[in-house]
Amino acid sequence: MTTHSPQSARPGHGLTVADAMDPCGYAIADDSTVDQANDIFRGSDVEYLLVRDHDGRCEGLVTRIGLHPSLDRPLCTERTTISATSHQRGPFAWPTMGLALAAIAMRIKHLAVWPVVDEDGYLLGVITADRATGLLAVAPTP
Repeated sequence: MTTHSPQSARPGHGLTVADAMDPCGYAIADDSTVDQANDIFRGSDVEYLLVRDHDGRCEGLVTRIGLHPSLDRPLCTERTTISATSHQRGPFAWPTMGLALAAIAMRIKHLAVWPVVDEDGYLLGVITADRATGLLAVAPTP
């Protein structure tokens, strides 16, 4: 995965999502169960899991908080797949998208984390609202 550092942005050209992108964290298959996702959350210090479909493409993102409604029905968690839960789905960010535009979209959608995909839908990384806001706050104006 190739990313660009914020210093590589040339004045007048603006920052892109690639400038702010972080590597992918934990991922889970969309046919994994709610119990399996919960086990990962309990065993790691992550707040979200990236969801991949059977072809390995990004299908979405599930959060600890978003998983709670499914966990309230303990008899179903062994059979309920992540794809059947309510979780963040596309469209996703792409690396050439302007960072300011991505920050606006994240604010409108109330997203703390947004997957970044290539033109075929494969996961390249994630962008966080905090990182985007921080970079935009110190970015030189053209």
